[in-house]
Amino acid sequence: MPGDRPDALPAARRPHRLAGGQPGLLAPGATTDPYRLRLYRLLRTHYPLGYDPGLGTWLLSRYADVALALTDPRFTGYPHDAAPRGRAPVPLGLCRGSLVCVPSAVPYRAAEPAVERTAYVLARRIAGRDRADLVADFCRWLPAGAAAAAAGLSYPDLSALTRPAPHRRPGGGAGDCAGSTALREHALASFLANMLDDPDLPAAATAGAGGGAGSLLGRAWAETLRRDPPVQIVLRRTRTEVTVSGGTLPADAPVACLIGAAGRDPARFGAPDRFDPLRADADPLLVGPAGCPAALLGRLEAEHGLRALLTAMPGIRWADGFRPVAGGLLTRGPRTLLVRPS
Repeated sequence: MPGDRPDALPAARRPHRLAGGQPGLLAPGATTDPYRLRLYRLLRTHYPLGYDPGLGTWLLSRYADVALALTDPRFTGYPHDAAPRGRAPVPLGLCRGSLVCVPSAVPYRAAEPAVERTAYVLARRIAGRDRADLVADFCRWLPAGAAAAAAGLSYPDLSALTRPAPHRRPGGGAGDCAGSTALREHALASFLANMLDDPDLPAAATAGAGGGAGSLLGRAWAETLRRDPPVQIVLRRTRTEVTVSGGTLPADAPVACLIGAAGRDPARFGAPDRFDPLRADADPLLVGPAGCPAALLGRLEAEHGLRALLTAMPGIRWADGFRPVAGGLLTRGPRTLLVRPS
């Protein structure tokens, strides 16, 4: 179709080109919405391997190449050799890739009652309003309560909090994986945006008794991480020369894996732009390590968060004229989610 050609893009939205015609990842507008600019599509189709001097890295955008970089031992973490490589945890999805973060570090199931309680407290706080922003009033608070629970507070006192707990920097210890809440805020906001866009989906997803990975709710969570990943770019480094679909990566080269592009690669996923929790071609790779405490807590927050909102506000819907819009390139999620609680 004519609209699929790069030269069919409106002039104001045409990505800035580097030498050889490759679109630059840090071009004006790309950092706001690389999907709307069709930047990822251009890279996958015409420039599956290229060097971006603005980032100082090689770019991989096709699913097959990104999957290789995330799982093959010829790649290691960036910027140093001690970072995870191969099937070890990589900073993907909600995982921060910390070497000291292990599944046993956070008893996430023990934190589940506090996550559930926090979700219901927050939902009841906004249930009586005419209008609310779920990002500011819900998504930023629920991960903070879960992080407090993971730190050992069985029932964190939300009344004592005047604002969400500050985001922690990675690398400070095992607990930092669960204590860093920023990515879980983005993921929760994207999850709620996808669910509330379909009037029938939230009730169907929460009808079951559990929210495990095989349930409709669990599949909707995994589909959100594929279609709208909170982390759009994962950095790796080659340990030796590696051949990919677009050519050969040199040894000791920094590589930017474009997770946002790989998750919507039509060569791997049918109708990749569509949110479809029941898709037959779902892939656990893009969810992140199965035992990562942050990933496990994120799923609990999505499950109990949606249930709490529907219980407190069974008629919840988008505010008049509102449509959710995500933003960001390195990390991404909706900035606001304006709803009418009843």
